[in-house]
Amino acid sequence: MFDIDPLDIQSVWLTLKLASVTTLILLCVATPLAWWLAHNRRWYKGPVAAVVALPLVLPPTVLGFYLLLLMGPQGAVGELTAALGLGRLPFSFAGLVVGSVLFSLPFAVQPIQNAFESMGKRPLEVAATLRAGTWDRFVSVALPLARPGILTAVILAFAHTVGEFGVVLMLGGNIPGETRVLSVAIYSHVEAVEYGAAHVLAGGMVLFSFLVLLGLYLSSGKLSKVVK
Repeated sequence: MFDIDPLDIQSVWLTLKLASVTTLILLCVATPLAWWLAHNRRWYKGPVAAVVALPLVLPPTVLGFYLLLLMGPQGAVGELTAALGLGRLPFSFAGLVVGSVLFSLPFAVQPIQNAFESMGKRPLEVAATLRAGTWDRFVSVALPLARPGILTAVILAFAHTVGEFGVVLMLGGNIPGETRVLSVAIYSHVEAVEYGAAHVLAGGMVLFSFLVLLGLYLSSGKLSKVVK
């Protein structure tokens, strides 16, 4: 049996906190963005969709590096936050949230966008004939029909944030209790040749990942039956 370091427990709770906050923000941002992408036919939809999906192919360290420059003392965002009295975002929990939201954005947008596109226009047209307003059609018709996609987005965004490494390391470093998330803690143990502690944390990540995927498959199957 391995004793769990209190700093590792802090890392676990910090990771869960980061994933929860990131998922909540993503749900608020990704839903209207996915709706716009699903229904917009203008020429600039392609470039916007490409920017949203960029983290899927961009190395995390590249994204983290440019965010570090942008939010640093010489960056535009860094100068703005300093002028507003908010301090610097790098090497802070707020900075981790910003990086996590941007890095996990496509994992939230794409499932919801697919759900909006798959429902077609017919349900919304029927609601319109019943004099339902735009907002009413969105809340009462579109969102319930897109429930499987929204649930998938929540699960993927949360799990993806838990497993982040490159972005959080570039933006937050390794400050215990502040920015040392679970993936960084595992890296630190391996670097220090503390394989026992690394096994405990890494094994927990493997189990967590399996349960997330299992829950995703089971819930998707149940929700698809309910929709049908």
